[in-house]
Amino acid sequence: MHLGAVDWGVIALYLVFVLGIGIVSARRAKSGNDFFLAGRAIPAWVCGLAFISANLGAQEVIGMGASGAKYGISTAHFYWIGAIPAMVFIGVFMMPFYYGSKARSAPEYLRMRFDEKTRALNALTFAVMTILNSGISMYALAKLIQTLHVFDAPFAALGLPQAWIFHGAILTSAAVVLVYIYMGGLRGAIYNEVLQFFLIVAGFAPLVWLGLRQVGGWHGLQASLAPGYTHAWAGMAHATTNRLGVDWFGLSMGLGFVLSFGYWCTDFLVVQRAMAANSMSAARRTPLIAAGVKMFIPFIVILPGLIAIALTSAPDHPGQAPAAAVAPGQIVHHDPGVIPIKIDPTSGKPMLDARGQPQLDYDLATPNLLLRYFPIGMVGVGLTALLASFMSGMAGGVTAFNTVFTYDIYQAYIRRDASDGHYLTVGRLATLFGIAASVAAAYLCSQFNNINDFLQLVMAFVNAPVFATFLLGMFWKRTTGHGAFIGLAAGTLTAAIHHGLTLPVNDLPGLKGGWLGVTHTYASEMAQNFWIAIWAWGACFLVTIAVSLMTKPKPEGELTGLVYSLTPKIVHETGPWYMRPVILGVIMLTATVVLNLIFR
Repeated sequence: MHLGAVDWGVIALYLVFVLGIGIVSARRAKSGNDFFLAGRAIPAWVCGLAFISANLGAQEVIGMGASGAKYGISTAHFYWIGAIPAMVFIGVFMMPFYYGSKARSAPEYLRMRFDEKTRALNALTFAVMTILNSGISMYALAKLIQTLHVFDAPFAALGLPQAWIFHGAILTSAAVVLVYIYMGGLRGAIYNEVLQFFLIVAGFAPLVWLGLRQVGGWHGLQASLAPGYTHAWAGMAHATTNRLGVDWFGLSMGLGFVLSFGYWCTDFLVVQRAMAANSMSAARRTPLIAAGVKMFIPFIVILPGLIAIALTSAPDHPGQAPAAAVAPGQIVHHDPGVIPIKIDPTSGKPMLDARGQPQLDYDLATPNLLLRYFPIGMVGVGLTALLASFMSGMAGGVTAFNTVFTYDIYQAYIRRDASDGHYLTVGRLATLFGIAASVAAAYLCSQFNNINDFLQLVMAFVNAPVFATFLLGMFWKRTTGHGAFIGLAAGTLTAAIHHGLTLPVNDLPGLKGGWLGVTHTYASEMAQNFWIAIWAWGACFLVTIAVSLMTKPKPEGELTGLVYSLTPKIVHETGPWYMRPVILGVIMLTATVVLNLIFR
């Protein structure tokens, strides 16, 4: 790949703005409240865009493009079923508890509602998850830089091996994120996420338009793909067309309820953005504003994957060389190599599944499509959009990690009564440590041919059981601290056992499961993830109830503002419709139903 001066200029300008925002934000990061919660002074619309952008990282832009190529339009279920309802729920029902309790983190809310041991368990598992999440973004960025050969010439001029480009890209991206979070804290991350959101839209909307033109529009895309790729619901009716390999119950319960609500309602990475809002009303509207944007994100992150697979010779979908030009409505033939075979970075040989067949590297669907269609100048915009998504994913994980580490691990168990300045220093050091740990986690991702599969596996272990804990804690006053802790531990252990006893079809035992012995195989890695989440949530939910009934709950006077039935109801909000959370929530749910019907 050869970048022109304009392309390099766009990338350089983006980095200047990123670091500039960090420098400006540093002027206001003088206290722990400023550094960790942006002083709770951010407008609702900014928090809303940051709320969605924190999730619009590598796992979204690259991972959802990879899932679109691997599973088809049914990947949109991660949005229209696996996001919008949960975002409405947290905005209408749960944000009053988070924001009103004045908790500085989700684990701190668990301490206030239950006890220290429940907080500690959640803080530790969440810290691990955020590190892995940031590592995913670093891995995707480094892989992109290596694949596009952006730095081949500089490394060759310095006499350095080309294999070092991967490592250099990881370290460089880590350094950039470290600088602006270390200086500006959450405020620097939030305003950078808003910038990154607009860059992502500007970079990928033209890519989708050009790609659809090449394949003859939506109807041409449908005709070019195997059955099941372009029908979100109809394709699930038969095993031969069910790309996800999940039945309606596994999809609705695993993704639509457990993973969805577990992430959007309890994951501090996104909740932190709403908690930085300047009022209770703004905090409640933050996830609802994000939901209005979220429902249209599939059109810029999933469609590139479908277009790429339509132009690729997949093992189950043979193709031929394409014609030079395609008129609207004309069916295009396939172009071998848009999505390449996945190569083992150690041996340099193709990675094979259990059948001995080479695996497609779905993570390269979106980057390769970008190279195919964008000219000089636009390549810089597209590449900058990808960089923005990676930076956003890394920053989201690191800002959540430094807050949880400082308040829920260091202050709680190492030094309780230090000054605010001391905790601010610890938070900055935690940022440094979080970046370093994320670098190590980045190398784990090389075992997966779809980083979204890896992300959902991590969430099944962490978010699924903790959602049961939050749900019972907020809406059942009888839940006890002992019940919450034992239930959370049981849910996490159940996830590990289920993972160890099951394996996706055609995969080998190891990181993807089966390390205790294979008692069941799933049609896909995503199907396995959904059922791990279901079992983990169910175990936590049932064990928490059983233990709570046998132990003594907190007095009701200590639960005011923490439990729904013991909290004064919010006065009905007046003003324009777009300022009322309930009305906004109804609009978002209605629009989601319409989208599901259109693409059924």
